[in-house]
Amino acid sequence: MANLIQSIRDFFNRIFISTPGPNGLHDEATTAPLSQSQIETIDKQNLKSHPPQLIAGSGRHVGRQRENNEDALFSYTATMAVDSNEVPFGLYIVADGMGGHRNGEIASENAVRAMSAYVLNKLVDPLFGPDPGHPDESLQEILHDGVMHAHQVIMENAPGGGSTLTAVLVMGTQMTVAHVGDTRAYAVYFDGRMQVLTRDHSLVKRLEELGQISSQEAEVHPQKSMLYRALGQGEPSEPDVFNASLPQPGYLLICSDGLWGLVSDDAMFDIITAAPSPHKACQQLIEAANAAGGPDNIAVTLVRMSN
Repeated sequence: MANLIQSIRDFFNRIFISTPGPNGLHDEATTAPLSQSQIETIDKQNLKSHPPQLIAGSGRHVGRQRENNEDALFSYTATMAVDSNEVPFGLYIVADGMGGHRNGEIASENAVRAMSAYVLNKLVDPLFGPDPGHPDESLQEILHDGVMHAHQVIMENAPGGGSTLTAVLVMGTQMTVAHVGDTRAYAVYFDGRMQVLTRDHSLVKRLEELGQISSQEAEVHPQKSMLYRALGQGEPSEPDVFNASLPQPGYLLICSDGLWGLVSDDAMFDIITAAPSPHKACQQLIEAANAAGGPDNIAVTLVRMSN
């Protein structure tokens, strides 16, 4: 509060204290009410959210050319503020199913249900229960084992089906990411960067990594959706699991290829940074994908830390 009061004083001094005129004397000061933009400037610079918390939005759409929606998502946000500890916590998952006769829908649903239940069961009691402590395993181990569990559940409940999965666990300003397939996680920074955190497990992406095709050729390759890693397909696929920092200031974006395959990074950045909220940004991203033809299902989650 003291910082806010001092900032307001400084702001008034800059506006209202007279300045020397051409004759060396001080002109009479004039006053005017603060404009809305001036009030918002003070607010953004000085009013910090306590406790800090994650603000998330999600969107999901069947697209314009599909009858069934094989994309699934899960979004869970919580905050624990006790004593001097303030811990924002979030678990966000996007899965894109594949397989005929509704097996894709069943596979992606099982993926997000199994993954979210496994991770939360491992973490909620140790972190938020009556006798808090540290989980028995590392966060990377928990997410890795959660993906393996999701794979097994799909094999049992959706034989012949498969799913991609990208899960991000946020604790404070740190993220742990588990990923299989070609759903993506991005770090979106206000300086214009759209950093892809995950690596597509597609044959075309592998050809690009080997230098056999260019990134431009990869974007239009007819087999760009063919995956060499997916849950529920034969032997368990080892997930990529890693830690990263939550973009601050910025956003975490998780989406299926129904979005990133249709809307450019620049266009996604413009929509995200111009939208008044993560939820509204997700709806506008879906609209942009559908405006580009909407040939696939679309799922998107956008997360930022409060100021």
